[in-house]
Amino acid sequence: MNYLRKIIFFILVTIIFINCKNKIATPPLSESSTTLKESLQLAGNYVSSEYEKRNEGYDWVGVAITKYTDSALHISVRSRADQKKPTCTFDTDAIKLNDTVYQSNFEGKNILFVFSENNLTIKTQNEAESNALYYFCSGGATLTDTYTKINEDLDQSQIDLRVFQKMLNFQNIGFDISTTGKGSLQQLTINPYGLEIDNSAIQLEIDGSVVNAEIEDLNTDGFPEVLIYTASAGSGSYGNVIGYSVNNGKSISQIYFPPISENPKASKGYMGHDEFAIVETTLVQRFRVYNEGDTNANPTGNWRQIQYKLKDGEASRQLVLDKIVEYPAN
Repeated sequence: MNYLRKIIFFILVTIIFINCKNKIATPPLSESSTTLKESLQLAGNYVSSEYEKRNEGYDWVGVAITKYTDSALHISVRSRADQKKPTCTFDTDAIKLNDTVYQSNFEGKNILFVFSENNLTIKTQNEAESNALYYFCSGGATLTDTYTKINEDLDQSQIDLRVFQKMLNFQNIGFDISTTGKGSLQQLTINPYGLEIDNSAIQLEIDGSVVNAEIEDLNTDGFPEVLIYTASAGSGSYGNVIGYSVNNGKSISQIYFPPISENPKASKGYMGHDEFAIVETTLVQRFRVYNEGDTNANPTGNWRQIQYKLKDGEASRQLVLDKIVEYPAN
């Protein structure tokens, strides 16, 4: 979201912080890039060179690009999964640097997605940090490559069918989070690891899709919480949070997240399209306020930011509304 990400940018708050701190310059548009401005369609499917030989048993990697906002893309990397464990898996949201270059961040390293008319090149901004792109692949493979755009779906008989996948780790305790399924209902699987007693997988059916997940010690007890952000199907994209808290390193329990409708002040003018992010030990939810008469695609109100703190409740830990802040959209 340069339109959203530079102004509001909570889902990618880490990227903005690092970019501001290091004063990373936006790459200038070359003359050839300028000529692509009108015609370049970034969304679509891109494949590694081995894709053409997939029926001969070759392993391959596909990159699915979807528009996330006016100036951010969601990038999903999947590979062949019908013969062995997938080689490369990666999900990220990338912010726009210019018309042909988008950027995301992994552990302080900037990853660039550079588009030409029919190709996508993935690389690190700093060549010396290119080893970071081996992290998302197995068997010595790397995301670093130039991928060719195809005008069709990726081969569904071979591709890794996980819609969302993310590995999160905090001091040797972690979670492998993934979803499968198409349409409005998807299956969410949470595989914890590193717990002393119970590492059983949790499986839930969700109405909508997972858009991101984060891990942090929200109550500063030395053990992490994992928060999974979902968006409902349909034009409203109403957000929700599914959370679990680690109990003294031994097991996990679900966190209660209150519906926004429970608070009249918070919910006035709310019509979805919300974003979530952890900022230090606070969960932040934000969205544009809809004034009377606004259409779903054109809110005219302020930005509203709701902050939640994790507290111990009678039956379980819960995210409790701590503060509501509003500020102008422009």
